[in-house]
Amino acid sequence: MTTKPERGNGSIEERRVRVIVAERNPLVVSALREMLECDGRFELVASVQSGKQFLDLAAEPEFDVAVIGWKLSDMDGADILAEVQSRKLDVRITVFSNDHDIGILKQCVRLGAQGYCFQFDDPSIIFETILAVAHGRICIPYIDINKVNDTPLAQLTVRERELLAVLSDGWTNLQIATRTGISENTVKYHLKNLYDKLDVRNRAMAVALYSSEKRRAPKSPFG
Repeated sequence: MTTKPERGNGSIEERRVRVIVAERNPLVVSALREMLECDGRFELVASVQSGKQFLDLAAEPEFDVAVIGWKLSDMDGADILAEVQSRKLDVRITVFSNDHDIGILKQCVRLGAQGYCFQFDDPSIIFETILAVAHGRICIPYIDINKVNDTPLAQLTVRERELLAVLSDGWTNLQIATRTGISENTVKYHLKNLYDKLDVRNRAMAVALYSSEKRRAPKSPFG
């Protein structure tokens, strides 16, 4: 069920933080709704169960923070974060996970989530995470930053990085084949190996990882 968000005015400091929830489990949504409504700092303006519904709302965001579950009815969090990057949507996202898998947390960091908390966290931790993200900060549980930065992209060969770069430029398989002098089947073979190394399922997720690494890369003081 989708609730239509209402447009709000004023800065976040002058009003309640507008939150939307994307979660397939209605019991989790109900619990979040009750928690947020009992705290005067927040306003739950919408709840949806699918990634498609969330992306529709995110196209013209009328909220401050989106709290999304890792598994929705049609997409998972990685797909959503990749789509947000691919579409260049200006939204701030906190992932609300019920899985204590460090791999999920790493994916969220790499794919640009601004916040991350667990469904079994104390409500005060959840609230502080949402508030931090609403005010433009990043709020992620402690993790060895060296392990996060040791992304699967570090395993790629020079040729595979070149392939990933042209994917990010929107090249089709046919364009890659024509310009490199190999067959489309060979391109598909290379892409499958690339996706396996990156632990992603499609080119949108691969490009999202590539874009995240480029943004994190230090800028040269001379260029």
